[in-house]
Amino acid sequence: MVTGSPSDSTRSLLALPEFRALVGARGLAALGMSAIATVVAFQTWEVTEDPLALGILGLVEAIPALGLMLFGGHVADRRDRRSIVLLTASLLTIGALILALISLTGGAASFAGILAVVFLVGVAAGFERPALVAFETQVIPVEHATRGTSLSGSAWTAAAIVGPAAGGLCIAFLGIPATYIAIALVLGLSVVLVSRIERKPMPEPERSEGIVESLAGGVRYVARHQVLRSSMALDLFAVFFGGAMAMLPIYATDILGVGPVGLGLLRTMPSAGALVAMLATTRFQPRGNAGRILLVCVGLFGVAMIVFGLSTVFLLSLVALFAAGLVDGVSMVIRLVILRVESPEALRARIASVNHVFIGASNELGAFESGVAATVLGVVPSVILGGVVTLGVVGGVALVAPGLRRLDLGRRLVEGPGVQPMATAAVGATNIAAAEIDPGLEPAAEALERSD
Repeated sequence: MVTGSPSDSTRSLLALPEFRALVGARGLAALGMSAIATVVAFQTWEVTEDPLALGILGLVEAIPALGLMLFGGHVADRRDRRSIVLLTASLLTIGALILALISLTGGAASFAGILAVVFLVGVAAGFERPALVAFETQVIPVEHATRGTSLSGSAWTAAAIVGPAAGGLCIAFLGIPATYIAIALVLGLSVVLVSRIERKPMPEPERSEGIVESLAGGVRYVARHQVLRSSMALDLFAVFFGGAMAMLPIYATDILGVGPVGLGLLRTMPSAGALVAMLATTRFQPRGNAGRILLVCVGLFGVAMIVFGLSTVFLLSLVALFAAGLVDGVSMVIRLVILRVESPEALRARIASVNHVFIGASNELGAFESGVAATVLGVVPSVILGGVVTLGVVGGVALVAPGLRRLDLGRRLVEGPGVQPMATAAVGATNIAAAEIDPGLEPAAEALERSD
C-alpha cells in the first residue's frame, strides 16, 4: 500500500484556505502580542525601576483572565466561537491604541494606565483562549491533528521570535508611542484573517444542565483524567517556579548590560528554540513515547533555567534561553495534542478553559512569583532556585502519574477521549470513540498514520 510522505500531507493541509487564514491570524496575533509584552515590560522598568512592578504586570493580567476563564469556556461551548475570537481580538487592537495614548503622559500616571490596559487584556484573554482552542480544533482536520498543531504553533512561534526583537528595535528607533501604533495595525490584520474563516457548527448543550454544573463540567473531567490532570499540573508548577521571563528587563539592563535591543534578543531566544522544535515535530512526531518525552523536556527546561540564572555572559544567556525554548516547544506540542485527543467535543472549550487556568497561573502568577522571589532573595538566586524546583516537580509527577509516563499518542489519536488503551479495548468501542472525534472518519490506525 502506498503511503503519503510528510511533505505531501503538509501540502494538502496548507491547501485548505481556512487553515491558511488560521495560521496567518495566529502568526500576526503572536507578532503583535509578543512585541507589546516587550514594550510594556521595558516601559514599566523604565518608569518604576522596581522588579516587583514587573511581577505586578503578570498579576494584574492573571486576576481577570483566571477569574473569567471557566466562564469563558462555558460561553464558548454555547456561543459561536468565531465571534468570540473576533470580539476579543478587536479589544486587544483597541488596547494597543490606548497604550499609545497613555505612553505620551509619562511618569506614575503612565504606569497606572498600563496596568488598566493589562487588566483589559486579561478580561479579553478569559474569553478568547478557550474559544480559540476549541475553534482551532474545528478548523484543523482530525487526520492532521499533530501536524496541524505543529504548523499552527510554528507560525505562532516564528512570529513570537520576530515580535520581541522588533519591539526592542522599534523602541530604540521609533519611540514607544509609534511602536504601539504599529502593533495595533498588526493586530488589526489578525482580526481580518479570522473574519475569513466560516462559522462552525456548535455541539448541542445538555438542556438540563445549569450554569454552575456546566462550569464544573470541565473541572470534573480533568480531575478524573490522569493524563490531562498530570500534564496540566506539570506545566503549571514547572513554569510557575522555573520561568524567568519577567526578570529579563533586569538581566538586560543591570546584569548583562545589553539595553533594549539586547532585551529583545533575550525574549526572542525561547521562541526561536520553540520554532525549531515545532518544525521538527511536523516531520518527527512525538507519539510512541510521548509521556516520557514530555517529562524529559520539562526537566531539561529546568536545567536551562539554572544555566541562565548563573550566566553573566550574553551569548551563554542566549544559548540557555534557546535551549529552554527548544524543549518547551516539544512539550507544548505534546500537551496540545493531549488536550485535543482527550477532550470530548461537547466539553472541549470548558476543558480548554481549565488548561488555560493552569497556563495562566504558571505564566501570569509565575511572573508575580518571580518578582516577589527576586525582591526577597535577589534576582539571580531566585532564578536558580526556580530551576531546581522544576526538576523536583518533574520527579514528583513521574512518580504519581504512571498513565502519563506510558502515554502513546499514536494510539490515543485513534481511540479518542475517554477510551481504554487499544490493547484492552473492544474493537467496537474503539470505532465509536474515533467517530466521536470526527463523525464519518474511518478509525483505523494505519489510515491515520498514513494521512498524517
